[in-house]
Amino acid sequence: MTRGFARAEYEARVAAAQARMDATGLAAILLTTEADLRYFSGFLTRFWESPSRPWFLVLPVSGAPRAVIPSIGAALMAKTWIDDIRTWPAPAPQDDGISLLAEALRETGGPVGLPMGRESHLRMPLDDFALLKEASGLHFTDDRGIVRDLRAIKSEAEIAKIAETCAIAGRAFDRVPEIARPGAPLSRVFRDFQRLLLEEGADWVPYLAGGAGPGGYGDVISPATDAPLASGDVLMLDTGAVRDGYFCDYDRNFALGAVGAEARDAHLRLIEATAAGEAAARPGARACDVYDSMAKITGGGEGAGRLGHGLGMQLTEGLSLMAGDDTVLREGMVITLEPGVALGPGRIMVHEENIVIRKGAPERLTRFAGSEMVEL
Repeated sequence: MTRGFARAEYEARVAAAQARMDATGLAAILLTTEADLRYFSGFLTRFWESPSRPWFLVLPVSGAPRAVIPSIGAALMAKTWIDDIRTWPAPAPQDDGISLLAEALRETGGPVGLPMGRESHLRMPLDDFALLKEASGLHFTDDRGIVRDLRAIKSEAEIAKIAETCAIAGRAFDRVPEIARPGAPLSRVFRDFQRLLLEEGADWVPYLAGGAGPGGYGDVISPATDAPLASGDVLMLDTGAVRDGYFCDYDRNFALGAVGAEARDAHLRLIEATAAGEAAARPGARACDVYDSMAKITGGGEGAGRLGHGLGMQLTEGLSLMAGDDTVLREGMVITLEPGVALGPGRIMVHEENIVIRKGAPERLTRFAGSEMVEL
């Protein structure tokens, strides 16, 4: 599959944002985070792992975006469709791009919108933001939810990339019998599974979680220990692998030896709950409606937390499938279905699949698990 997107994809994103900016009276939107900046520019790098340098993209209400970035990123940004690239030798504590950015913003006349809703953050020092407001003399306000709303609806090109990442993970899951068996340390299984993901085509694996234990596991976020797998354990691996900047996020459960009755029943309930969530995931339904359809089967109340979320350029983004989220599902949204069940004290099981909302039934992006848990 071709890397990145055609220029027309980015131009369409910018045009859609500018139409909404014009309608709401914004002269510019300032973007500071990796996913937001990449969404409009195509600038893909892991250099964001370093917190030493800020990166900025100014999206004016008319005309082309303006990148204001550290000079170390100039060559890579020049490979994108962005032509207006302004740089400084960062880090520069006395003026870390502030004067350049203030100038770029003043050219728009203001006011300037910033993503301020859920899951947003300002990726620059607050001291520098105060200096920016003073140096520019402009009014800063929220972006009216424009960026979040645009990113929620994936283009067909974006959906294809997520589907490709899901397929990569699917091939890696098929190979779990190569790496997991009684006696294998869980930590080694985690490392080996990341290797399988890379061998199958992932660019990197920012997220890998899971657990293992007799008939279930205690949680799904702890780092792997060196404890060996044992017969009777249930092993769960949950991956957020990346291909060309887009995530998958789903898991699989495996039985070490024969599946116990309790784990078998729990697995069947998870598969049933996933099917119910899929059936409820229609355009016009609310996130809380999909949650309710799964929670009725798993028995989870509000204390169970969310049972799925949005997915795309980030592992989790946008809506949450939970009781309090009334976000309306729309065609092109990519979401996870993630029911969980509580077993005995300190034991749970979870399951996760990825789908895209379509006009009728949703499209499956993962190869849904069957009713029988795989035995290792």
